[in-house]
Amino acid sequence: MVASDVPTLDPQRIRELFDLRSDVYAARGGAFETDPYPAFHQLRETGPVHPGIVGPLVGFHGEAFFQGLPYPELPHFSVFDHATCQSVLRDNDTFVSAPSAPGPERAMADTLLLYMDGVKHRRYRALVQPSFVPKRGGWWSERWIESTVRALLDAIEPLGRSDLNVDFCAAIPLLTICGSFGIGVSDALRIREAATADGRDAHTLVDILAPIIAERRREPADDLISVLVQAEVTEEDGERHRLSDVDILGFSHLLLAAGSGTTWKQMGITLLALLTHPQWLAAARADRAVLRAAIEESLRWTPTDPMFSRYATKDTTLGGVDVPAGSVIHLCFGAANRDPARWERPDEFDPSRPPGAHLGFGGGPHICLGMHVARAEILTAISALLDRLPNLRLDPDAETPRIIGMYERGPTAVPVVWG
Repeated sequence: MVASDVPTLDPQRIRELFDLRSDVYAARGGAFETDPYPAFHQLRETGPVHPGIVGPLVGFHGEAFFQGLPYPELPHFSVFDHATCQSVLRDNDTFVSAPSAPGPERAMADTLLLYMDGVKHRRYRALVQPSFVPKRGGWWSERWIESTVRALLDAIEPLGRSDLNVDFCAAIPLLTICGSFGIGVSDALRIREAATADGRDAHTLVDILAPIIAERRREPADDLISVLVQAEVTEEDGERHRLSDVDILGFSHLLLAAGSGTTWKQMGITLLALLTHPQWLAAARADRAVLRAAIEESLRWTPTDPMFSRYATKDTTLGGVDVPAGSVIHLCFGAANRDPARWERPDEFDPSRPPGAHLGFGGGPHICLGMHVARAEILTAISALLDRLPNLRLDPDAETPRIIGMYERGPTAVPVVWG
């Protein structure tokens, strides 16, 4: 992918693929426009753990899968405070990522990093972790992030106004992660379309990636596919082997879906927070250390993915509630990130608050693999906006933007003017 390809992106197609108000997102919680945080607070105040699933507990009743995983026959419990969420994340013997019950997650536990646990998870994660550490930030920024941001700004700067959510935020993480796989712009959009399709179109991913995998096996390049095809796994019995194509497709599915599906929403949340707090926008323009603090505060204040799940391997007690083996445990990171036991004035967006470990990227062994890349994307993108668009402000003639959604929260729009 080269920067000259970026302006050829069709804004209407981007809008269709990334609009949280679309029919696809509506079923997943995009139609949920109620602020869930008052309900989160009420639930937490009456006890850290409640029987049930986060969505229905706060009034969201979408498709069964998007209410909180496709295991209606299992007991479900939801956690709403910071301390109990942390205790679950740290107890990897009692609470695991893959259920014991038959189902799609169990079936993917051998090939998808998201559902691996213990030694196997550590071995497989270690294969790609070095590509995502902070010292590799220049690799990401110089090869993909900076050129994409620059090209997008070249296209919108003369216009004087824009919906940054569609014209800017949406494309940056998509083109960054796809570029790191050797995937061009047109195929990047196909992958995004496949990821948002009902039932998830895995065939498109295979069609696009299989030839790249085969080519990198013959001739490695400086990209993530080459890292994966050259990686060797040492099994418990000491046997070493290269990843199979199925293994690589599993990694790719996770990284492409996560890389293109969350950072754009968090970037939009951060921009809206700054634009609706002009004093912090001005401070960030003057000092990039303030911008870094604002990014961390946005991850605490409104994480785009406010809920993840674990599974209890044995009977236990959690937050004073008896939890039987096999139960699904829903960790409400959004509620935990506004726990007044940990943060003063937790509902306020305040980048000056003392730093503290939040759960915007999760925690424990499964903490977000790409969190440093996501931070780099948001920092680079907003820094460039502040450098190139003078007097950036919300468009007074546009509909007031809102943050909507249940499990995939993000802005309806980020309408701005400048100059």
